Formats: sequence, C-alpha cells, structure tokens
Amino acid sequence: MRTLAVGDIHGCATAFDKLLEAIHLRPQDRLITLGDYVDKGPNSKEVLERLLYLYENHRLVPLKGNHELMMLDAFQGKKKDDFWVIAGGKTTLQSYPQIEEDNPLLNVPDSHRDFIKQHCLDWYETDNHIFVHANLDPHLPLHKQSNHDLFWQKLYPRHGHYSGKIVVCGHTSQKNGSPVNMGHQICIDTWACGQGWLTCLDVDSGKIWQTNQQGEVKISHIKDFSDISIN
Repeated sequence: MRTLAVGDIHGCATAFDKLLEAIHLRPQDRLITLGDYVDKGPNSKEVLERLLYLYENHRLVPLKGNHELMMLDAFQGKKKDDFWVIAGGKTTLQSYPQIEEDNPLLNVPDSHRDFIKQHCLDWYETDNHIFVHANLDPHLPLHKQSNHDLFWQKLYPRHGHYSGKIVVCGHTSQKNGSPVNMGHQICIDTWACGQGWLTCLDVDSGKIWQTNQQGEVKISHIKDFSDISIN
C-alpha cells in the first residue's frame, strides 16, 4: 500500500487527471489531498466531481484548505460573498452551469457542498507523518491546533513537530514549481494554478510525480529538493 499526498489543485482538472494517470492509482493506495481544490483555476466543478468519485470508489482522505473554508462561509452567510469571490471564488462559480444568475451559489450542487463540509478533514495523521493544509504549531497536539495555523499560516523555518513525525503540507505556493524539503516538513504546493506544477508525493518511497495544465509529466525524488529554499 502506498500513501500518496497531493498538493493544492485549485481548479486545475487537466493537471489532476494527468496526475491520476501518472501515479497509476491502485485500489489499496491511500490518497491524501491537502485541500484548496477550488478557486483560481478554470475547472473547480470538475475537480470536485473527480474527488467525489475517488471518495466513493478509492481510499481518498480529503483535507480542507482555506479556500474551501471561504466557500463554506459564503454558503453559510458568515462573510460577504465578495470576500470569497475576490480570493478566487469567481472562477469557481463560473465553472458551474449558469442557471441561477441572481444567486450563482445556487448553481453549486448540494453534493459538492456536502463533500467539503462533511467529508473533508482538518488534518490527518499516520504512524510517521502528519498531513495539514497550511502549517501547525510544533509544540501542540493536533486536536489543539488553531484554525489559523492549520489553514492560513504560511510556511517558514521552524522546529519539527514534537511528535517527531514529518509534516506534509501545501498552501504556500512555490513559484519555482519545486517542493520544499526541510527534513521535518515538506511543502508540495507547487503553483499548479500558475505556471508551476501539481505535485504528488509518495511519503514512504519519496517518489514525486508532477503534472501541469499542458499535460506534461515529471518524475523525481524528494531528496532532489533537499536544499530548495522557501519562496
């Protein structure tokens, strides 16, 4: 069984489809997606549909990202819709059929909203790794982490988590398209929605697959990025 982590997809369905093809997903594989499925890229609707299929037919462990939180806030009326729209939600709404023009939120099916609200986790932990969207406080157990650290905190050099487990995260987009490997923490948000790549890491073997919206594929190893600095 492989444990595979995927960085921020941000509506890049072409890159995501190519990535799923490249990794040859097996029934026994555990696929952990680190959040930020929507916004910025052109095909958020299609990305959520792929994730729903994977959740129902494979061993998908989906996490929430800050963009999913903003989307849920818009649905629940906790913040003005334009807060999310400005942050990239406009492209998400445009990816759905424009049936309800006066309230485009109604064009998003309940199944997509419920998937994010009910099935996407705040964090996930295995014997050797911790998976979060953004970051964490290295001195606190996972159940005591703040929403700010889990969903909004940028990556920066800090001590490893007190558990000794390697932290795998996204959120802080690496504009050079390369993962950051600090040893105790690995960031695999490699700017898929920009001019970068969508990254998948096999956390046990260290193998890395990267794809982009042009359908290109690269294969490497996490050790290749040991000295890459944070963007």
